[in-house]
Amino acid sequence: MNKTVTRVLVAKYDELPVRVGQAIKIGEHEIALFRLSNGDVRALENKSPHPKGGVLSEGLVSGEYVFCPLYDWKISLIDGKVQEPDQGQVKTYQVEIDGDHVYIVF
Repeated sequence: MNKTVTRVLVAKYDELPVRVGQAIKIGEHEIALFRLSNGDVRALENKSPHPKGGVLSEGLVSGEYVFCPLYDWKISLIDGKVQEPDQGQVKTYQVEIDGDHVYIVF
């Protein structure tokens, strides 16, 4: 059985600010999009796994991590895992860059 792949255009690469999150919504998915200082673009669920939540697109970015703006949990932008001593994980999304276009792939 073939799985259908959907690419959704979400931004122009040159317009993405470095180390500043962008909140985007695709259907029911709330996504935080980040352009890192190394040029990579990462996307993850825009909600902290902390029981009281937190909007990750408003968090501080350092290297390949974002810090929850409410609880300062350190979350990997690569695999979505919360770093110890805290625990949890957020969903990550595949990102593709084609020229100046940034896509989320489902």
